[in-house]
Amino acid sequence: PRPLSDIMAGESVEVTVLGNAQDGGYPQVGCMKDCCRKAREKPGLSRMPVSLGLKGADRSTHVFEASRMMSQQFDLWSSLGEVLWPPSSFCLTHAHLGHIDGLGLLGREAMGLRGVKVHCSDSMSSFVRQTPSLNILIEQGVIDLHVWNPMEEFELTEGCGFTVTAVPIPHRSELSDNHALIIRGPTKSLLFMPDHDSWAGTLIGDLGITQWLKEMKIDIALIDGTFWDYGEISHRDITEIPHPTVTETLGRLGEKNIGDPDIYFTHFNHTNPLFSERSIQTKKLLSMGWRVSEQGSVYYL
Repeated sequence: PRPLSDIMAGESVEVTVLGNAQDGGYPQVGCMKDCCRKAREKPGLSRMPVSLGLKGADRSTHVFEASRMMSQQFDLWSSLGEVLWPPSSFCLTHAHLGHIDGLGLLGREAMGLRGVKVHCSDSMSSFVRQTPSLNILIEQGVIDLHVWNPMEEFELTEGCGFTVTAVPIPHRSELSDNHALIIRGPTKSLLFMPDHDSWAGTLIGDLGITQWLKEMKIDIALIDGTFWDYGEISHRDITEIPHPTVTETLGRLGEKNIGDPDIYFTHFNHTNPLFSERSIQTKKLLSMGWRVSEQGSVYYL
């Protein structure tokens, strides 16, 4: 990310990482293993479910994903600079727990907002309308659903200085389909892809990961890093929670070359050693030229 001093006032689009954990957060409820014990003993190690905060060139604010930890995420965001609240809009990638369980906070029981724009797919819109606890937000005028057309650019608000493009990405579709989101600012573009099933399902033809990103003209990519490897969840049926492991992704990527997009891993399960900057896994990832998307990081587009 470029230093803010390098960007002229009024031209920058800021993307802030409001969380980099998988849906359960870190520490995860019920986990008494060392990974979560350390985070309970040192609250500074805790991490919130994956989410982004966008600040447009017009200073409008927008949130990707609606986490139940929205209050703490707002506190984090506002600690880094002035943030207009409530945000002008939300974008939802899919219907799994950590990505939508904060929608109710917009309603009468909490913030009591009206007419909040929520951008999502047609499938996601149908899920909201068919779920009584969410549909009531529509009936009460709390949220105003806006359905995007996949692969077509759209603005979240006029004058925000960036566009969003939704890219269909295969991921467990028992509730809704799933999309990655491309944010194109004045000088750079960022891909937000916290969830997908497999690289075989996501990549087109024989394209490699960096080739795929280059074809979409991506400068910065925040990609699914849920599990380092499946050994960390040997007690679970991995067919129920498919994600490409970081080890597989690194095997496909190899070392970073000049001209490759900047790739940051995100959406970490509580068992993932990438939560520790001192782990051998983190050191290996960094040595290859790739990065961890840290909570509180800011990218300038």
